Amino acid sequence: MYRFLLSPRWLGALALTLVAAAVMVWLGNWQLDRYRGRTEINERIDAGERMAPAPLADAFRPPAGGPGTAGPAPAKDRVWTRVTATGRYDTSNTVLVRGRTVDSRVGFEVLTPLVLADGTALLVDRGWIPPAPGGATAQPAVPTPPGGDVTVNGRVHETESGAGAVDRRDGRLETRRIAVPRLARELPYPVYGGYLLLDEQTPAADPAFKAVPVGHTNNWQNFGYVVQWWLFAAMAIFGYGWVARREARRAAGLDGGPAPLDRAAEPTPSASA
Repeated sequence: MYRFLLSPRWLGALALTLVAAAVMVWLGNWQLDRYRGRTEINERIDAGERMAPAPLADAFRPPAGGPGTAGPAPAKDRVWTRVTATGRYDTSNTVLVRGRTVDSRVGFEVLTPLVLADGTALLVDRGWIPPAPGGATAQPAVPTPPGGDVTVNGRVHETESGAGAVDRRDGRLETRRIAVPRLARELPYPVYGGYLLLDEQTPAADPAFKAVPVGHTNNWQNFGYVVQWWLFAAMAIFGYGWVARREARRAAGLDGGPAPLDRAAEPTPSASA
């Protein structure tokens, strides 16, 4: 009944179906890895909100190079954890990160190097402020940080991907991407390989700043893709089986239609006919 499956046409269809299903299963597994990775990030974000700040050395290895260099990136399992550090803000090298949106408004994030006692520096994202009147790229008036020693608590953020250009406009550094290795080239000291999203500081930060929100990753979207790809793989296998069964029933005359004619069983016409 199913002997036709051994024909070249059906064997080719089976091979294509199995290859397609295997690719879909692989894509589902890839999305499952993405789901797990994003779930881990969300768990670290939630844990970071509850944890007490740890010493800076728990998340970062100090930079070992000279001025203008960046140290090692923080370990993946330390990103979004809370740390504390004490130093002095270097306002002469404040970095304005333009094109940043908070509460549906476009403005600037303000990064100021916190110079530590050993001469290294940690970039601290002090928060978001709106642009000056005149457009989204109009440089804002940046509140001056406290003088003297400042203790900051915040969450570890890894450097952003991309090496956006860094310019000096009206005496201030400007960029669109917080690419720490690129920013380090403009600074007169070695810089840690990530930056800090400020939660609180002592003395207190200026109320003009809005805290930069930490958004959770959309891990459930990846989980939906897992289900989608695995379902497509099952449908491909099921579809092949359904078409093969229908063909077998049609060949056997079991699908409700007339059975195929067996010419060999018909009587041979007589010569007189």
